[in-house]
Amino acid sequence: QVQLVESGGGLVQAGGSLRLFCAASGRAFSSYTMGWFCQAPGKEREFVAAIRWSGGSILYADSVKGRFTISRDNAKNTMALQMNSLKPEDTAVYYCAATPAGTIAPMYAVSSYRYWGQGTQVTVSS
Repeated sequence: QVQLVESGGGLVQAGGSLRLFCAASGRAFSSYTMGWFCQAPGKEREFVAAIRWSGGSILYADSVKGRFTISRDNAKNTMALQMNSLKPEDTAVYYCAATPAGTIAPMYAVSSYRYWGQGTQVTVSS
């Protein structure tokens, strides 16, 4: 079993920055593909960014390209999402997700991920 815990969310003004963290435990972190998803009230959970186990393959949603940066530290079993130039549209609960690296599935799909954290709230005011 893999346990995922997000942190770092909060309230920020438009144009500001936040850095989200995901801490994993229970298995070898380096063997998992990791992703970030967000969900606003009344909306579907949406892809934000993902990173393969090696860190060499990264994917971003078009809406966050150039603003967000995903990274991972396998030695510490952590993943981060640096969020810059935040917009009110970014307001949502952000979830950390993980799935075995050997799984053949698109990194952007919710259905590709086996494990999920509880989420952390990000609110961007205008």
